[in-house]
Amino acid sequence: MLQSRSIILFVSCILCSFYAVGQTGKLNGKVADYDREPIADVTISIDKSDKFVLTDTLGYFEIEVPAGKRVVLRASSVDFESEPFSVILKDGETRTRNIFLESRGTQLSTIQVKAERERGQVGTIGVNTKNVHALPGAEGIEGLLKMLVGNRNELSSQYTVRGGNFDENLVYVNDFEINRPFLVRSGQQEGLSFINPDMVDRVDFSVGGFQARYGDKMSSVLDVTYQRPEKFAGSVMASLLGFQANLAGGSKNKKLSFMVGFRQKTNQYLLQSQPTKGQYNPSFTDIQAMINYRFSPKLEMEFIGNYALNRFRFEPERARTAFGSVTQAMAFTSIYTGSEIDQFDNTFGGLSFTYSPNKKFKLKLLGSMYNSYEKETFDIKSEYILSVVELDLGSQNLGKELYSLGAGAIHRYARNFLNANVANVGLKGTYSTGNHFFSFGGNVQHVNIDDRLMEWERRDSAGFSVPYDPFQVNMYQYFKASNQISYNKADAYVQDNILLSKNFDAVLTLGVRGVYNFLNEELVISPRANFSFKPKGQENMLLKVAAGQYAQPPFYREMRAMDGSLNTNLKAQKSWQFAAGMDYNFIALNDRPFKFTAELFYKALSDLVPYDYDNVRIRYAANNNGIGYAYGGELRLFGDLVKDAESWLSIGYLKTMERLLNPVTGAYGDWQPRPTDGRVTFGVFFSDYLPQNHNFRVYLNMMYATGLPSPLPERNFQRRDNFRLPAYRRVDIGFSALLLDAANNKAGYYSFFKGIKSIWVSLEVFNLLGIANTLSYEYIESLNNNYSFYIPNRLTSRMINFKIAAKF
Repeated sequence: MLQSRSIILFVSCILCSFYAVGQTGKLNGKVADYDREPIADVTISIDKSDKFVLTDTLGYFEIEVPAGKRVVLRASSVDFESEPFSVILKDGETRTRNIFLESRGTQLSTIQVKAERERGQVGTIGVNTKNVHALPGAEGIEGLLKMLVGNRNELSSQYTVRGGNFDENLVYVNDFEINRPFLVRSGQQEGLSFINPDMVDRVDFSVGGFQARYGDKMSSVLDVTYQRPEKFAGSVMASLLGFQANLAGGSKNKKLSFMVGFRQKTNQYLLQSQPTKGQYNPSFTDIQAMINYRFSPKLEMEFIGNYALNRFRFEPERARTAFGSVTQAMAFTSIYTGSEIDQFDNTFGGLSFTYSPNKKFKLKLLGSMYNSYEKETFDIKSEYILSVVELDLGSQNLGKELYSLGAGAIHRYARNFLNANVANVGLKGTYSTGNHFFSFGGNVQHVNIDDRLMEWERRDSAGFSVPYDPFQVNMYQYFKASNQISYNKADAYVQDNILLSKNFDAVLTLGVRGVYNFLNEELVISPRANFSFKPKGQENMLLKVAAGQYAQPPFYREMRAMDGSLNTNLKAQKSWQFAAGMDYNFIALNDRPFKFTAELFYKALSDLVPYDYDNVRIRYAANNNGIGYAYGGELRLFGDLVKDAESWLSIGYLKTMERLLNPVTGAYGDWQPRPTDGRVTFGVFFSDYLPQNHNFRVYLNMMYATGLPSPLPERNFQRRDNFRLPAYRRVDIGFSALLLDAANNKAGYYSFFKGIKSIWVSLEVFNLLGIANTLSYEYIESLNNNYSFYIPNRLTSRMINFKIAAKF
């Protein structure tokens, strides 16, 4: 009997061992350096086994490992330190793990120099675009940036950086500079941004202290590189706010690659949540293509084309805005007649040729053409009544209007047309030798503008026009102008990235940039320097400093005053910038990678052109009569608070002030806050998943930003520090589920969906707490200016969005 039991036990052990051998799980992830740049051709191997895989061009890998026991794996590469790690997987489990490798620094290859020259630049923020469609409220790449730098308008894709305005941000796609429309007045008129997130490979974002090779703006650089596909792929996404599709492919000989993207956006559903009710009919369509052809290993051509057709039609009907305090509440009720019809059509084409005779030298010739045809027409009359609201909790009339404080009318009319053409021809190159990496280039730009402006506003209070004149009828505002202008601009730069030690402990970047404006014959030379180093014995820490001058020659928008007149003698705005910071990479919470960054900055501003915001439109004074400064700091923490689920925290402080020259006295006035003096911003992004099923995830965005200063009416760009908009507060949450994953479909259960890689569905709740954020104030005054009221213009309330996305 005992012998029989022993035989049964022995056979059971043998069977269990065979069963255990058959159990496997899958490990996937991405390999990157500590600057979060992907590393290709890294070997992921299993210790004491001949099984291994290589990472692809984007750093991704997937390997099958035995389940039910601890398995030691190793990530190794010639140029990076080997990194061992271990996992324990269950049978059939798929787990994601991202791996970060440290550079060996043992040899000075061309590839290493190129990687190190970009390392840890002051003001640089790494942007992970992998899950851009899953993030709630993140509308494309710019949506991610707004979450990092702070944003106070969810309807707009524009962002401000370190005290600058929307016009101070550079945007590049594959080295082509991208322009934005001119006449867009409000976020609800904005179409799709140029950048198609489905086509993006890499995003570099600098919030200041950027290198001389970038163009002539004062605040930030968004440098986007599109993918270069090698095989057929695609994606589709549909939601309550729009639809988009993308196709990509490449030839078998790898000479030809292409991508085509189509996007359709209609924010009608979103706009209906605003206080102003009516018939919204927005339609924004965008088609974009990129073609790359390699003639030989040394010569290749690239074309990028984009056509955007944007329409906005609005027939307002009514609006009611409640405001005031706990002791006195008021309601501003309006009834509208009329409509608004806008058209913004943008066309872009860029062609480049890249010649690389060897690994050390590269030349790139670029040419591009941008056309924007814009039409803004509206004729809207509103009749309003301002009332006091009952606050007594015991009253049957709680929340209702008790009596009227006054009534009036506002009639706004515009017939604005603009046709803009911007042409660029440029040459840029790089050359590496030893521990030097030289960059050089130049560009010539031609701008042609045809602008027709006619816009007026009439106000009525108690049956009399405001401002009141007993002998004539006065308009509250009246602008009329007809401008045609053509001008040229040329710029050039040279810079050197120097590796000061063979172990890459120190990198120095020296550069100079010059720009000449043919319109006013102004030449500006801007030197710039950037230095970073790793303290001895602190391989995970990087210290960095930067200093330099940044000049922004006037574009047409800055030259046009509020009344439509042009100042063609306007000089370039200038900024001396100084910044210092640190990056610290560390491992915490059971071997999870984290990155902490801290930066301080100061800007000395001169030849400023004063401006005020009209929603998202910027109205300039068109003269250089301002000086100012900006200073502040930022703290950011990136990491996996939950394993394999990225989160981050951002805290920022900013103070920016200006003094305006009085043309009568010739003296500068008192210091006052600039329009972007936002002081404190606080942002959190958190992601998590169900412990038993990583395919079900949740994403949470939280944003807090202190209010911006509000302009005073009829004060000519004057502001008060104690008169600000309320703080901006917003929470968005999203839930997503991976319904189909072809990589884990062993049994072919989803054979009906053969060829589809994945299907995601998402449910988003925007403005979860239903906070009524204020974008601006509408100024209402009495007939004799005895009293005035500031009526808040509110942003969107709570709403729900549903998305479904598939990749094939």
